[in-house]
Amino acid sequence: MTELPTEDGSPRHPGVHFPPPFLFVFPLGAGILLHQWLPLPLMATRWKIVGVLAGWMLIGVWAGLSAWAVALFLRQRTSMIPNRPATRLVTWGPYRFSRNPMYLALSLLHVGVSILVNTMWPLFFLPLTLGSLTYLVIHREERYLSATFGAEYKLYRARVRRWL
Repeated sequence: MTELPTEDGSPRHPGVHFPPPFLFVFPLGAGILLHQWLPLPLMATRWKIVGVLAGWMLIGVWAGLSAWAVALFLRQRTSMIPNRPATRLVTWGPYRFSRNPMYLALSLLHVGVSILVNTMWPLFFLPLTLGSLTYLVIHREERYLSATFGAEYKLYRARVRRWL
């Protein structure tokens, strides 16, 4: 069933009907599984402690950035779920630097786990993941936000980059 737009013609939500983190889970898991069959280490064993520290640091940044972004949405009582309507445009906190800090955080998690597991395979899949995310999710969200928030979103887009 297709949802009808609102009375003013704007869409009710971005039209993304799956959780965007799934776009990261499958390529990351596939890369780790592929590593079991055909190992492709990211770094030599002697660098393992550096990899562990770097991996956990990136995972920590993911956790902090995600928590910050989610807290802002909760505080503003607007949806971060892409098949529900947004009631407010969040443009502060990490959204001052990136229009997509949650997706940036997921990218950092992807890299951090790849480093911890010490495999290149998931990193090879990351560009495909980001391309899919952009095409299947971000473009839809941007069209929805443009239709919903108009000039306010246009100014925000002009001021803040998509990633960093």
